[in-house]
Amino acid sequence: MTFLTKLSRAVSRATIKGPLTAFAVGAFSFSSILLSAVSFPSVAHADPAGAHPAAVDEAIAALRAITTMRADFVQTDANGGRLNGTLTMKRPGKIRFQYQPGVPLLIVSDGAALTMIDYEVRQVQRWPIRNSPLGALLDPNKDVARFARLIPTGRPDQVSVAVRDPSHPEYGTLTLQMVRKASAPGGLELDSWITTDAQARRTTVHLMNPQYGIPVNEITFRYRDPNPQNHRAG
Repeated sequence: MTFLTKLSRAVSRATIKGPLTAFAVGAFSFSSILLSAVSFPSVAHADPAGAHPAAVDEAIAALRAITTMRADFVQTDANGGRLNGTLTMKRPGKIRFQYQPGVPLLIVSDGAALTMIDYEVRQVQRWPIRNSPLGALLDPNKDVARFARLIPTGRPDQVSVAVRDPSHPEYGTLTLQMVRKASAPGGLELDSWITTDAQARRTTVHLMNPQYGIPVNEITFRYRDPNPQNHRAG
């Protein structure tokens, strides 16, 4: 059973069903992109749309320049459902999506695997990064930009990059929206991302109040195991 199938089954039990399902999948896909971006060298690319190829590398370099980050987020699904929470990340490959109170799920990466904890049914599931959705993007022997294309924005202060693994169309597309900001790492700040699933359903996550280069304790990327006998509580 794939990650997305298991994730959808888990979130279907949550109180906020539709928005939570879309957000959780979006969070996982974004984690995949970010975990891969911080690991790969910058290379030149040919863009079939004719956009400047350096912008793809520029966007990936900006993500790679983030050492630590914490930001609030607001997620909106296609039906207007909203969720809030906090995103925390730390290189290399550590991410935590903390949902708003009342949502019994947590998604966290310790740098080796992505873990979904469902506190409602007391279940913990882990996936090696290379076996995750958009897994080709997480293989350190491959270049994430092979799956990226520029989206014209019509504005010189914005860069939009869509990432899709053509060998796994069921994983959908993740579009990163970045704005030029001198104080942001790499000169580009991640403003939002949009996930579009195989059924063309869109979910948007906006980041607010980003903080860069802040101290982040390693315990942030651990979790409270709902089954204490597993001895993985953090």
